[in-house]
Amino acid sequence: MRVLVTGTAGHLGEALARTLPGAGHEVVGLDILASPFTSRVGSIVDRAEVRRCMEGVDAVLHAATLHKPHVATHARQAFVDTNVTGTLNLLEEALSAGVRAFVFTSTTSAFGAALTPPAGAPAAWVTEDVAPVPRNIYGVTKTAAEDLCELFHRSRGLACLVLRTSRFFPEEDDSKATRRAYDDGNAKANEFLYRRVDIEDVVSAHLLALERAPSLGFGRYIISATTPFLPEDLRDLRDDAPLVVKRRVPEYEAEYARRGWRMFPSVERVYVNERARKDLGWRPRYDFRYVLGRLSAGEDPRSPLTRAVGSKGYHAREFDEGPYPVE
Repeated sequence: MRVLVTGTAGHLGEALARTLPGAGHEVVGLDILASPFTSRVGSIVDRAEVRRCMEGVDAVLHAATLHKPHVATHARQAFVDTNVTGTLNLLEEALSAGVRAFVFTSTTSAFGAALTPPAGAPAAWVTEDVAPVPRNIYGVTKTAAEDLCELFHRSRGLACLVLRTSRFFPEEDDSKATRRAYDDGNAKANEFLYRRVDIEDVVSAHLLALERAPSLGFGRYIISATTPFLPEDLRDLRDDAPLVVKRRVPEYEAEYARRGWRMFPSVERVYVNERARKDLGWRPRYDFRYVLGRLSAGEDPRSPLTRAVGSKGYHAREFDEGPYPVE
């Protein structure tokens, strides 16, 4: 297939562009920034440019976006232009071009305030049935773009799948408190228990979505590492996460002690990927047990693709409070 990939100068767009040719696909890479994987420099906000890029295209993987770290540095209108209007342009032109599959990369951040249970409540068990409560313009525009995808399927028959990915960025944590309290590798390993995914697994989910979109028609899917936790763990997770991790993955204690690492004291939500595994046939490889095994063997727990793509950052400069600005 000839596949249009948007955002090829970014983490996921580059990872997709690196992988697709090996799966027998031709890539048209579109981004506002030049890169080794960008064949067309232009904006998804430019409808005419989108139309030109769509010529001869069989499928679209739409990964271009303004991200959460841009909320403090970009106007709300810029989020609407890129995340909503840009997605609308792609959907309209995909429909005109007779594209067979459209895959939209969304985010678990779309759940917003639904991810934080009230004080005293158990941790949230987050499936696709949880209603989003966006907490900023990023979440609002990503959920609006998801709804556009659903509308184009329902009203025009365009096969659209929405993949809500959890964290896969290699950059430092966006929380200053986390950066100060935990080694970066420690924090990321902890997150594989409930809210992180390796980019190699994200890419495999996108390739499966390309194949399954025509038969599925429409669907929203959480793309996150498989958690070892169960619903009956939720109360204890909120109160004493190390206790639950010891219960489910007891071998973690020795490796963490050897490294001087610590588990987060509390976990407030758990992303559940069961629907993606069932409907897409997705088999994510990189979970907490895998990461722990690599660490115990003295090996890098990151996938080769994660290492190849590397860190890109979200801004061209540092800020007084660190790599991320305060909104």
